[in-house]
Amino acid sequence: MTLDNRFRISTILMTLIAAVALLGCQAKSPAPANEADTATPASAAADTAGAPSTDELANATYEGINDQPVTLADGGWEGEPFEPGAASRPTVGLVKHFWMGGDLDGDGTEEAVVLLWKNEGGTQTNNYVAAMGRRDGEIVNLGTTLMGDRVQLKEARITDGKIELDVVQTGPEDAACCPSQMATRVWALDSNGLAEVASEVTGTLSIEDLGGPEWVLTHFNWDEPAPAEPEVTMVYEEGRLAGSSGCNRYTAGVEAGETPADLVLGPAAGTRMACPDEQMAVENHFLEQFGAVSGFGFLAGKLGLTWNTDDGSGVMLFRPRELSEGEPSEG
Repeated sequence: MTLDNRFRISTILMTLIAAVALLGCQAKSPAPANEADTATPASAAADTAGAPSTDELANATYEGINDQPVTLADGGWEGEPFEPGAASRPTVGLVKHFWMGGDLDGDGTEEAVVLLWKNEGGTQTNNYVAAMGRRDGEIVNLGTTLMGDRVQLKEARITDGKIELDVVQTGPEDAACCPSQMATRVWALDSNGLAEVASEVTGTLSIEDLGGPEWVLTHFNWDEPAPAEPEVTMVYEEGRLAGSSGCNRYTAGVEAGETPADLVLGPAAGTRMACPDEQMAVENHFLEQFGAVSGFGFLAGKLGLTWNTDDGSGVMLFRPRELSEGEPSEG
């Protein structure tokens, strides 16, 4: 795979968060950002006495991203063009496929943790983590801090009032386009907002990071949700990917590629049952893209498989099976 192709694939993965967030401020519901599809606990639709909900946070004000506070409208914000009449301008957005709730300040009530992104017209997309609370009935930004450029989120949790994120970030030998360093980073609220209190490098991204849970397909592409039925699944074990393609069972060998995020798939084999047309349409759609998979990454807690066909390219998204719909995942 050429460097240009690797850069293009990585750019798709790293900017998917931004694309999903932008989508929310361009249309009402082209790609579901509902509670069932987000990486959230069941309390995501919190009442007015609890943590702010995703809908409230899509129109909240955030500090620490620009020189001046940024107020989102339907999940997005656009600044003035850098040059009069130019298309390039600063943009900020909420990652609507992520929400996490927990008590961050020890007062017995839940706060919300969300992710945001910022782009200024180039390939760099800075990712931020923000803590949001409810004070005297108002939504308040308790702290916002930079995670880094094109940082991928694999898993998230709140432990003892601290935000713990397992991420893939740029290591000392990585090009900006192609992060491979695995790390666990921890933030806590203090009098100045969110402060990073711990960071531990845990390894290097590898094909083995596909393992663990059974993955359930949620999107054929970032703007194309997959139906809940028939369910398409995938597991990784000892150099093979296998699962249900919607009707039949499939399996294919997989090897690491030139970079840690590259994948090389062998021919897929499967059973040959016949199913209703709607079910077969889902299966055929998945298998066409699966056969063209060339890389992977983690996107707000979901697994993303990049694919490239003659008709285009994109990213299939999967949630982990061990988390039922509505629990923390990401998206």
